[in-house]
Parts: sequence; structure tokens; C-alpha cells
Amino acid sequence: MATFYLAFNPCSFFSVSHQKRLSSNSIQCCQDTSGQPRPRVTHEPPDDWLTSFPEKKPIISSSTVLPPRPRRIILVRHGESEGNVNETVYTQVADPKIKLTEKGMAQAEECGKNIRKMIERDYVDDWKVYFYVSPYRRTLETLRCLARAFTRQRIAGWREEPRLREQDFGNFQDREKMRIEKATRVLYGRFFYRFPNGESAADVYDRITGFRETLRADIDIGRFQPPGERNPNMNLVIVSHGLTLRVFLMRWYKWTVEQFERLNNLGNGDMIVMEKGYGGRYSLLMHHTEEELRNFGLTEEMLIDQEWQKIAKPGELNYDCLNTGPSFFTHFKDEDKEM
Repeated sequence: MATFYLAFNPCSFFSVSHQKRLSSNSIQCCQDTSGQPRPRVTHEPPDDWLTSFPEKKPIISSSTVLPPRPRRIILVRHGESEGNVNETVYTQVADPKIKLTEKGMAQAEECGKNIRKMIERDYVDDWKVYFYVSPYRRTLETLRCLARAFTRQRIAGWREEPRLREQDFGNFQDREKMRIEKATRVLYGRFFYRFPNGESAADVYDRITGFRETLRADIDIGRFQPPGERNPNMNLVIVSHGLTLRVFLMRWYKWTVEQFERLNNLGNGDMIVMEKGYGGRYSLLMHHTEEELRNFGLTEEMLIDQEWQKIAKPGELNYDCLNTGPSFFTHFKDEDKEM
């Protein structure tokens, strides 16, 4: 068996003869093995010393021309599952293993066809799709059914992403206890209430924040683009779960907890589309009507921000945003009266 030795500090590395044993007190830190003072050696790091650490290298340099952003980010909720039809399934089958019903498979296929029709209305020849999917069985089955609408040449790739999984409700679920827990959640607040041995929506927010950063990095470096290509007609499709997708939108658009709790769940096999606007940011109003978004739960303030998203550029801030701007502070009203 080979033996490996690890020197934690190369400057203090020394070898000792096998015939000579040294006690822990026989060598001082600044002496060699014979007790003589060891000369002090200093090394000035070169100017480019950070380049030896890959994690210190920026992924995107200031001179890098970024690849084109995807035309759309399409959020899809899985088709109808056995758990959606009969909640007692959760008492016998682990949540990640619950499968789609026949109706759910048909919903997923129809969703795929709708996505293809939407993309084809762009009237471009080089469009492609790339998928991110939750590892749960019902979302993987949704993706397989949905993808039947696309030929091999149109699919740029796919990635299983555990951070897109469903909110954890606590392993096998007791139906009566879950009914009580969900009623308690309404009283406590849908965002902060944590199920015993499970997650709250706030917990989901934390992991979705990590996924969002991964997604932004993928977009910035064009990870889903084939080598040598810079296709502006890429469409990202995220296949996940109702609450997870609402939290994703909350995180992306910086919606408040109160605004999140107003949102309605997407139907099984339904989608909501974030489409690139005129300045390069993603807006829900590029595809959806105001009425559709109101039915989803967006307030007037949120719709005004979506109008701004249509024309804004990446990196710009909406200083007049009614969600996060000065309108939150009520004491300005007194100042206005004095003026």
C-alpha cells in the first residue's frame, strides 16, 4: 500500500532520519534539526499570483462579450399527479415517487405543443429549447411528455436540478394531520409556516436563491449554447412545482412576502412565460395580458413594475418602483404637507 505524506506548510518541511528519534521538545520552531538558527526566507508573491487559484478568476471579464440572453424563461408546473387526485397516496408513496395520471400526461403533451406554437410565432429558423427539471418522478414524466413536441435538433439539452424540487412536507404524510397543518398554515401565513420535519416557503426561497444564481451564471456564460454558437433564439423551460415556481418568480422580481401570499397556484400542466423585453430584461407582460396576470394574483403595483421590466436594461434599477421604492415610507407625507 502506498503511503502519502502531506506537508501543510512547504516552507517548514523537513525530513528526519529513520535512525534518529526526536522528542517534541528537541526542536524549536526557528531552529533546524541540529539546533542551529534557521535562516529566515521571505517570498514576495508575483503580481499575478491570484491566477494560480481558479476560484479567484472572474467567470466574465470586463472585456468579455456576453452571449445573447435566452429569448424566454418558461415556467411549467407538472401535469396532474396521483397525489392531486387522491391525497391518501402521500401516506403510502414517498412524495418524490408519485407519478402522473393519464390526464397529467395528456396535459404535459398539450403544454409542449403550446410552447412549440408560441416559439414558432417568432418566425425564426434557429430556435432551440433547453430544460431544467425537478428530480421528482411527476416532473420528469412531465418533461418526457412535454418534449415529444420537439425534434432532436430543437433540444439543446436538459439538466436535473434538485433545488427545483417540491416543498418538503415531511416524508410520509398522515392525511388528517396534514389537513390540520394546512389549516394552521393559513392562520400563520403561507410563506413562513414550516411543516413539521419539512420546509416553509421561506426555506424554499433560500434554495431557489442559489438556483437563481446558477441560472444567471449559465445565462452569462451561455452554458446551454452549443460550442461556437451564439443563438439569440434559445428558450429555457423550467419544469417544477406550483409553490416552487411562485417562489422563483418572487425571488426574480423581488416581490414582497405579502405579494407572494396573494399569488394563485398554476394549474397542472400550465405555464407562465418570462419573455425578454425591448431592453433585455424579462417581463411577464411581454407574453401575458394584464387580465391573465391579475388572475394569477399580481397587484397594480406589480403590473406597473412589469411594464418597466419591458423596457429596462439588465443591471438597471427601478427607483420609482412602488414595491421597493420610497413609497414604503409613510413619513414623507408629513414632509409634503409642510412644503
